[in-house]
Parts: sequence; structure tokens; C-alpha cells
Amino acid sequence: MRFLTTICLALALASCGQPTILDQKFDLPETGWTYADSLLWDFEVVDTNAIYDLLLTVDHSTDFRYQNCYVRFHTLFPEGQRLTETVSLELQTQVGQWVGNCGRSDCELTIPIQQNAFFNQPGSYRIVMEQYMRQDSLPGIESFNLRIEDTGKRRG
Repeated sequence: MRFLTTICLALALASCGQPTILDQKFDLPETGWTYADSLLWDFEVVDTNAIYDLLLTVDHSTDFRYQNCYVRFHTLFPEGQRLTETVSLELQTQVGQWVGNCGRSDCELTIPIQQNAFFNQPGSYRIVMEQYMRQDSLPGIESFNLRIEDTGKRRG
């Protein structure tokens, strides 16, 4: 996950009581997640010495046809730089068992992308996530929640 390392963002399991700089959920259309349905998360970074964890929660149907879901992340930095990375979100094990907390018809999975990262620049950031599967209308993915929280640690 070179991209997320490079952009100095972190993803980890959420812990109670940690301050967050972002916690936003997007529900996707029941008809399917299309290439045109990019998700946009905007947030401000003030403290460049803080260490952050980034958390992506996926809600999906147990009828989802694939073992994983490819997404493309674009990170836009305050001074205009842009980094792009393709990531595979693993939803099943190699033997076809759902990963995460599953009921009869739905699963919720929290995916740690990276931990203990920092932002080099203060200012406005944007993360754009787009569907990057071979099928344009992708049924079964219900929502994504992106959470960025301060771990309480400091760099340096």
C-alpha cells in the first residue's frame, strides 16, 4: 500500500474516545455502484505532528459476487499534489468465507489500510474513492465509511 504510506495517512481499528478529523459515511444506490459514483471526503489537517489512523468500513450484501472489490484512491493535497493508488479490498478468504461481522444478508468489514501515519502539510485535503472493478454497475456494495482519528501519539 505504497500510496497510503506515501500520502502519510493511516488506517486502523477505531478505538473509543479518540478525536477524529473525519468520520463520514456514504450510502450507495441499490441499483449498484457505478464508475460515475465517486465518493469524496474533504477534511482539514491542523496538527502535522499528530499521528493518525485511517479506517475504511465496508457494508455489503452476502449476495456480493466477488471475493474482493478493487477501488482507486486519489488523494489531493493542500498545495495541489495528487497521488493515485489502486487497492484491493479483501471481502472473503481464499476459501470463500466472508470476512467481518456478517448476518444473514449483510456484512460489515473494517479494513485497516495503514496505521501510525501523519500529514506533512496543514490545510485542506480531499480523498476520492472510485469503483475500479471490471463491471460498471456493481450491486451488493451498500456503503463506505471513512474515519481518520488522532491516535494521541506524536511524531518526532
